[in-house]
Amino acid sequence: MYKQGDELKLCTRPEWGTGRVTKVEHVTRDGERDQRIWIRFPNVGMKTILAGAAKLEQMNKSSDEDHTFVARENAHESGWLGEIAKNRPEEAMTSLPPETTDPFSSIRTRFKHLANLYRFNSKGGSLIDWAIAQSGLDDPLSRFNRHELEEFFHRWSTDRDNQAHQLFMEARRNGESLDDLLEAGTEQLSKAIREKSTRS
Repeated sequence: MYKQGDELKLCTRPEWGTGRVTKVEHVTRDGERDQRIWIRFPNVGMKTILAGAAKLEQMNKSSDEDHTFVARENAHESGWLGEIAKNRPEEAMTSLPPETTDPFSSIRTRFKHLANLYRFNSKGGSLIDWAIAQSGLDDPLSRFNRHELEEFFHRWSTDRDNQAHQLFMEARRNGESLDDLLEAGTEQLSKAIREKSTRS
């Protein structure tokens, strides 16, 4: 399964060069899941290709596992309904990105990625921007209603705040200062850490 931004080469047309996926549409062909993908090639421009019928080579394979809802759904041939016990949509929609929780990354790196998540809030367009980033869907409202997105965001933002506080306290215990990142972050980040610090 391919996603927007992937770099692909059409093996039967190498002269087209390495193209970038600009749009993906999930389709069913002969009862099987497939994708219609729009690829912009440097030598011939935009081409629409049925992924299952074309011999494509992925040029930018990522070692990081995509954590979005769409990636999790595509990982199972039967889709999320068939795997609901293992991979419920709310798990994908409420989980923090792996770079904010990876124990092999430094506290500072995790905190920096986490601070970037404070650009999202539950108001208007920001909620939709968050849902797009979290789900990998071009239009999250085609899959979830507004109320569901608000509930998912509330759970996600609570986990985000808890993780920020935990990393901040861990850094403090280790004698590491994150004050510069805290100052560069949003007021919402500072407020979340202050509130949780007064409770503990």
